[in-house]
Amino acid sequence: MPDRFDVAIAGAGPAGAQCARDVAKRGYDVVVLEAEPEADFPRQSNKSTGGTFPAMLGSFNVPDEVVMNFTEAVVLESPNDYWKRTQPGAVLDFAAFKRWLVRDGREHGATYWFDARVSRPVRDEDDEIVGVRYNGDEEVYADIVVDATGPAAALAKRVGVSALQREQQAVGIEWEMEGVELDVAGYADLTDAMMLRLDHDYAPGGYAWLFHTGGDRAKVGLCYIQNETYHAAAEDARIDDYLDAWQADDPRLENAERLEGRQHRGSAHVQPPGRMSAANFIAVGDTVPSIDPVWGEGIHKCLKSGRAAAVTADRCLTGAKDTSEGEMQVYDDLWHRDVAPRADVRLLMTHLLYYAPNDRYDRFIADMRRLSVDTLASANDGNPLALARLLHRNDLPLLVQFLRENWPVVENALPDALPLPRAD
Repeated sequence: MPDRFDVAIAGAGPAGAQCARDVAKRGYDVVVLEAEPEADFPRQSNKSTGGTFPAMLGSFNVPDEVVMNFTEAVVLESPNDYWKRTQPGAVLDFAAFKRWLVRDGREHGATYWFDARVSRPVRDEDDEIVGVRYNGDEEVYADIVVDATGPAAALAKRVGVSALQREQQAVGIEWEMEGVELDVAGYADLTDAMMLRLDHDYAPGGYAWLFHTGGDRAKVGLCYIQNETYHAAAEDARIDDYLDAWQADDPRLENAERLEGRQHRGSAHVQPPGRMSAANFIAVGDTVPSIDPVWGEGIHKCLKSGRAAAVTADRCLTGAKDTSEGEMQVYDDLWHRDVAPRADVRLLMTHLLYYAPNDRYDRFIADMRRLSVDTLASANDGNPLALARLLHRNDLPLLVQFLRENWPVVENALPDALPLPRAD
């Protein structure tokens, strides 16, 4: 008899592994197929900064053993200013975190197959998805197939669920460094802090970061959207060159050394998710995509995405099994309610933020100090009226140009974001 499970998951990243944890805890047979060899895992997929907050740690029972450093503050920097807020957080050892997810899933009954590269869905004579093909011509069968292969979207593209666009792809690079000066005159003290910097000189169409990991060490990196709109005034340089330039210019980094073997690269898409499920099929995590569009935090949303997929699978497999397209649509509804509410408005906020010139970032930091914590929280949640309070009369020319060049982004956010262009 062929291998058969209730759920088959392609990819052992946070979304796929969390889905497996939850499905296994509910008593279903679940298998996770991961392309990397187990002995190296996750050497190729160790791509996250690992910055997160207590809500994630508590919601998913993440143990302290995978935390590199518990932080106490968040810092936002512009080219000439900064804003610092007390906010507990944590910087994870992302590789250790992924291995823990696998270990915990196994303890609850999940099956893991490493060295298993998934290539396409398996369909029956009625063209229904009934499993996945891997490692050439090997097949495994399941009632529900979950694509957690990230931006590769190995299965979702063939199912017609994924519509990832290169012009909305963000790429990133990070090094773990030692010898970092955390408290330098003229800058915020970054001891036990996570810092994000908005500065087109170092990250055109994106942001740079420095996350303290303990002692004189930190994760240092940058990312940006690969879109000509944001790179019109940028140097024709590779992302590595931008990181080199930042390290050379910043006194906090000029004596820092990059730790051998501790470089991380990754990508994600900053765009609306579109369709996320089909009959017998769900796409999760960065396949959807699920990254926070404003601040780039992806781990928590990927875990939420995996959990929403597990809830959907439980609903569809309980009692009279029904994995039809209509029933699988529950996942889409849960995603928009629990994983990324107001996603379109927050995407609009993201594109407008990265579109602004450098001098506007200095004023943005001043606004952060001026506004109340409640207003900032509402703006971060995508509340249009709160977002409008971050706009000024002299932003109108910028808004008009943004509307002209980014109308599809604006149109997706309407009518929720309608107050934004009226902030005059």
